[in-house]
Amino acid sequence: MSRSPNATHDPHLRSWVESANQPDTDFPIQNLPFGVFRSQNSNQPSHIGVAIGDQILDLSLCYKAGLLQGLPEHVQVACAAPNLTQVMAIGSEAASLLRSHISQLLQKNEQPREAQATLISMSDAELLLPTTINDYTDFYASIFHATNVGKLFRPDNPLLPNYKYVPIAYHGRASSIVPSDTAIHRPKGQIKKPQAPAPDFELTQMLDYELEIGFFVGSGNQLGQPIHLDNAEEHIFGLCLVNDWSARDIQAWEYQPLGPFLAKSFATTISPWVVTLEALAPFRCPALERNQNDPSPLPYLSSPLNNELGGIDITVEALLHSSQMHTAGMTPFRLSRGSFKQMYWTVAQMLTHHTSNGCNLRPGDLLASGTVSGAEKDSQGCLLEITQRGAQLVQLPTGEVRSFLSDGDEVILRGYCEKEGYVRIGFGECRGAILSAVFE
Repeated sequence: MSRSPNATHDPHLRSWVESANQPDTDFPIQNLPFGVFRSQNSNQPSHIGVAIGDQILDLSLCYKAGLLQGLPEHVQVACAAPNLTQVMAIGSEAASLLRSHISQLLQKNEQPREAQATLISMSDAELLLPTTINDYTDFYASIFHATNVGKLFRPDNPLLPNYKYVPIAYHGRASSIVPSDTAIHRPKGQIKKPQAPAPDFELTQMLDYELEIGFFVGSGNQLGQPIHLDNAEEHIFGLCLVNDWSARDIQAWEYQPLGPFLAKSFATTISPWVVTLEALAPFRCPALERNQNDPSPLPYLSSPLNNELGGIDITVEALLHSSQMHTAGMTPFRLSRGSFKQMYWTVAQMLTHHTSNGCNLRPGDLLASGTVSGAEKDSQGCLLEITQRGAQLVQLPTGEVRSFLSDGDEVILRGYCEKEGYVRIGFGECRGAILSAVFE
């Protein structure tokens, strides 16, 4: 897959869908992210759609109307499936052809008569999970996040010896991944207070969010066949926003010695629109430059191409909207703003390392970056960092304070890319509100 812009990124392109031409939209014709939807309050089968302005292009209707003719037959058939698994599996070259075809279909001077009938307003749609996610792996790829968290527990030695050599990850729970706007119930778990002789089973009091970028596997690999670093992005379909909800007090007790378990498996929220890797080509940048004293990545995790264009310049934001703020009609309060280009490990390195032992990845598998945090305090991507494990309270515009999340709080994640000479594109939103526990 080329990391260079092409005709689909032309900043002069305009769509016959007028809302896509507005400067504040996340979904101009230069973006064209994929998702899965059905009509609101219906039991209709789900369809694949492409976001364009405030509308959704229904690819199943496009297929039935003959608007996908000219594409390979297996690509057309994949567009009529109920989710994105088949589209993700077609491979990067075919996915590029599909993107180019949709771009031409939506361009202002190309509107076919049948195309208007293939649109549905986003306000009339229920957005679903984009694919059947069978496996989910969560990395720990921000050295700033790892250092900030490490200082809370090991002030003199925050990073463990393997961090600068290994893209650290844990295997997450795929069954509890939910789409944006799904309410999250406060979980219970074993919690051991510092002076207590034994743990209690109780509601978490340290419920947190984690601002992450996720990426979906496109074409997978066979068991026993690693993916080379310079080929890794051929196996990545696209990116989304991820909120890896975390119960920090449960996590502190259970993570030794095998890592996260119930503190994270109760829910993970993802944004509904998958921004293709090709859409992000104008926003590629060098991988994070390592400190002079840092070890070089081992050869299988190092290449000139990854050094030059392995990064992606995505701005990410986390906002909080308390129930009191909602009642008062106040706008959400921004907790942080960071950049994905500051990650220590690139998406290609994460995927390559995942397969380096011969592990097979399959279309629709989700890999996430871990919390996106930067060097600045206002770029920290979770409350554990922002509040120093509850020691420094966040003050909201209502006068409320937070160490961790309260019932009724809604967390909103946003992401977007901007660069001079190109049209701004966005990821939409990843939302989730906290409800009280379903049991006491």
